[in-house]
Amino acid sequence: MKSLEMELSNLEPGRTVIDGVEVRPVDHLLLRGDPARPALDGRSGAQSYAELEEALGRLAGWLAGFGLERGARVASWIAKGPVAALMPLAAPRAGLVHVPINPLLRHGQVAHILADSGARLLIGTAARLDTLTEAEVPGDCRLLREEEAACAMSGGEGIGPSDAGPHDLAAILYTSGSTGKPKGVMLSHANLWLGAVSVAAYLGLTPGDRTLCVLPFSFDYGQNQLLSTWFAGGCVYPLDYLTARDVMKSVERRDITTLAGVPPLWVQLTELNWPPEVAGRLRRITNSGGALTRPLVAKLRSLFPNADLYPMYGLTEAFRSTYLPPALVDSHPDSMGSAIPHAEILVVRADGSVTADDEPGELVHCGPLVAQGYWRDAARTAERFRPAPPASSYGGTAVWSGDKVRRDADGLLYFIGRDDAMIKSAGNRISPTEIEEAAAAVPGVSEAVAMGVKDERLGQAVLLLIRSADPQAEARVEAHLKAELPNFMHPRAIVGREDFPRTPNGKIDRVALAKEYDQ
Repeated sequence: MKSLEMELSNLEPGRTVIDGVEVRPVDHLLLRGDPARPALDGRSGAQSYAELEEALGRLAGWLAGFGLERGARVASWIAKGPVAALMPLAAPRAGLVHVPINPLLRHGQVAHILADSGARLLIGTAARLDTLTEAEVPGDCRLLREEEAACAMSGGEGIGPSDAGPHDLAAILYTSGSTGKPKGVMLSHANLWLGAVSVAAYLGLTPGDRTLCVLPFSFDYGQNQLLSTWFAGGCVYPLDYLTARDVMKSVERRDITTLAGVPPLWVQLTELNWPPEVAGRLRRITNSGGALTRPLVAKLRSLFPNADLYPMYGLTEAFRSTYLPPALVDSHPDSMGSAIPHAEILVVRADGSVTADDEPGELVHCGPLVAQGYWRDAARTAERFRPAPPASSYGGTAVWSGDKVRRDADGLLYFIGRDDAMIKSAGNRISPTEIEEAAAAVPGVSEAVAMGVKDERLGQAVLLLIRSADPQAEARVEAHLKAELPNFMHPRAIVGREDFPRTPNGKIDRVALAKEYDQ
């Protein structure tokens, strides 16, 4: 059995080797880069690694100045920019735990995250903070405007690199479950560091690469755009885009070499008229958050002839699990690939034994990328984080994904389906329960069922079924959801029904509904 961790006597105190890699606190990432090379570029101008490290120290010093206890949570609800880019490093350097909040979330969901995480600070844009009522902000949570943090980065006293241990908590990323409200996935310094090491390695990132960061930093996939590029010594360009054309323009103006996205973005980008010399600048494109279709793969390969295509599969509880090497994309376009570095992926039966080739089973992720569980949720942690199967070379705790896959004779994995009821739309994992609860809050709505239905652009779109005697219920529910839920959770259609099919024990028969609406 592998040893996940071994201390080496010739390393400095606090330096650890895990799975053969020297792991440092995540806030040390910028120290790896050439001080003179660009690390961050954007509307505020370019900053070198040396300049960004200095700004990081100042931002961390500002956070530390609030006198919070070690391990206190600090949340951020801001647009992409220098503050958002540095918060994943600054909070841990100050001995705090970062809780990034998706800018698309509305006040009710933000209130849940603040209360659940016990955040003591919330850094947000003025417009977003103004949407929160006094009742939605915990009494011990202080609200700070983004410009205050930005000012701190340009002046004031800084602090040096942290001495955090590899298993100290660095971040809590909130992700939707199949039932209930979003849950916080606890990530250690080692989780973040090894995730950066792994992705930088298999993507072949170099100091000469420039990554256009279009995904939200509140997602593990989006945050890793930063961390893996910095580990490799490259430069990141954060972009909050409004249209796909904004992405194309940034590739041209910023000499972008690397772009990560989700299927809906690729659909939009392939519909644009790309000048050949601009499309030819991309050297790699990566996809997660949903499978690429064969036609879309063909379009991407044709449109970006100089770019290696990396289809990937991941889950926040273990960051990333598999990738398909570019050389296999044409011959195996439907495959999820195989395990990324520092991940062990097993396909097992219900009894934990490993399946035979081409036999369906559950994907189980083992190794040091496995997160520490769900924040303050022992019950749900016990469901997903369980002892690794006997065949694991790592042992310890593994993530049992609930996803059904098969492994072929060459070791390549293929996705079959999900055991849970999650809706995956435009790269977002959406809890049906959260939509149903919001719909049921509308007076006159007796029951509601949310489900995912096939959609060419989104992967899945949300279909909401409601039971109500009110003829105006559908319109009222639509208005309520638009006010309370982010755009990506809005149903494509709301359908009124007189009744729902039932199981023998009286529950709504969701399987029958899925067949009826041909998921």
